[in-house]
Amino acid sequence: MRSGDLSIPAASLGEAFPEIDRSWWTPYEATEDVHESIGERKKTRRKYTDEYKAGAVALVLVEGRSVSEASSNLGLHDSVLANWVRQAKADAGKGPAGALTTVEKEELTTLRKENHALRMERDILKKAAAFFAKENA
Repeated sequence: MRSGDLSIPAASLGEAFPEIDRSWWTPYEATEDVHESIGERKKTRRKYTDEYKAGAVALVLVEGRSVSEASSNLGLHDSVLANWVRQAKADAGKGPAGALTTVEKEELTTLRKENHALRMERDILKKAAAFFAKENA
């Protein structure tokens, strides 16, 4: 199930996600690397599975819990869960006008990377053409 998929047929989270045992339902553990040169801990971003995100969003949208209540129960910051809920609504077509869906965001990122690469190639070709024009003159 994708994080933006809101097609949950059942009214409760337990029925919507029977394969998830909520007694141990937790995100991936955050790992912390130690900077050996300065002896400080480096903070890393916690990563969550798509199923975990969908379940957290379902707590808000399906079960009707508030974002702050659900986020405190799950050990998340309110803004993290609010962003997931906002994105899930946009993916379902219920978000604000002009909000990009997850697929559109991924496509935009891909196009921006491709555009950057093409600009670099163009600049290299301009410099090469100028070099060879100067050499032949």
